[in-house]
Amino acid sequence: MTTARTLIADDQPDVLEALRLLLKNEGFETEAAQSPAAVLDKLRSHPFDLVLMDLNYTRDTTSGDEGLDLLARIQAIDRTVPVVAMTAWASVDLAVEAMRRGVSDFVLKPWHNSQLVRTLKSQIEKGRSKRNQLRQERERFEDAYAAGLALLPQSIPQIRGFQTAASSQPVQAVSGDYFDVLELGEDKLALSIADAIGKGVPAALLMSNVQATVRALAAPSTQPQELASKVNRSIVRNTARGKFVTFFYGVVDAPSGTLTYTNAGHCAPILVRSNGEVNRLETGGAVLGVFSEWSYEQAEVALKPGDRLLLFTDGITEAENSSEEEFGEERLVKLAAALREQDAAAMKDRVLQIVAEFTGGIFQDDATLMVIAAV
Repeated sequence: MTTARTLIADDQPDVLEALRLLLKNEGFETEAAQSPAAVLDKLRSHPFDLVLMDLNYTRDTTSGDEGLDLLARIQAIDRTVPVVAMTAWASVDLAVEAMRRGVSDFVLKPWHNSQLVRTLKSQIEKGRSKRNQLRQERERFEDAYAAGLALLPQSIPQIRGFQTAASSQPVQAVSGDYFDVLELGEDKLALSIADAIGKGVPAALLMSNVQATVRALAAPSTQPQELASKVNRSIVRNTARGKFVTFFYGVVDAPSGTLTYTNAGHCAPILVRSNGEVNRLETGGAVLGVFSEWSYEQAEVALKPGDRLLLFTDGITEAENSSEEEFGEERLVKLAAALREQDAAAMKDRVLQIVAEFTGGIFQDDATLMVIAAV
């Protein structure tokens, strides 16, 4: 075992000195503290591999309340540091309570030197293993988060006559939602949004396949129904049975002021006209990844100045409040109609704010929203 930094906490100087000499001979590096305040100061100043602490600090007091309070405050500073409690025979129940609250182990006073050293070395190794595991998990989280960000456009391209704003909120490091906005020349914009079954890394891997395929196929001459068919075949060919993706793809053409689209089982986007009339964009076909030879339909709608188009995943509409009531599509439709005079960015932000307030800030699923405003 490499040199271990150990903090010894006890209000009796003779106990501290005895422990210091014992542990020094065993290769430990030690520091001593005679009060809870001193323990906390040292923990804030330096990292330790272990804390060996008494549970009583006030003379003639054996309740252990000070020790339990100190334990909670230690955990607030560093939840990974192992804590070994020292206790007398008369307070074994206290030690058991301390272990229930997070103490790693306890030793009885007076202690047996060899047993004490074995206990401390064991807990130090466990603590180091736990910290290493947490470090690896943090690195994987950061890598996954970076990979998730890579699936989303770094900037949202714009074309004349239209504003586009979008946002995606994952519930884990990576998301099973996906959206993209691609320029198809100066006057055309390709919009896509999708939601893979499941959450986390498996869903994100499936969605990376969708993103790569869409970007490879998207072109001014490619019709939405044709693109959906090819993406569908790719998913059927490259993913396991039972995996599927809901998908919407549309092309905005600025000169004609039209959107040509296909919807593969995705939440039907909400088109709010300037007069408050609402249409849902449902034309398309089955979800991607189930039927390899599915033939998708497409439709064309006019986008006139003042119109607002909302593309979203079910993480928005199925978001629940504390009473397990869903936000729901009806509520989203009414909200979109009420906010139709706002620009794309303001409307997107306001919808997300209202959904977050409804849920108390806790989303149960990945949530993505895209707003296109015809101006």
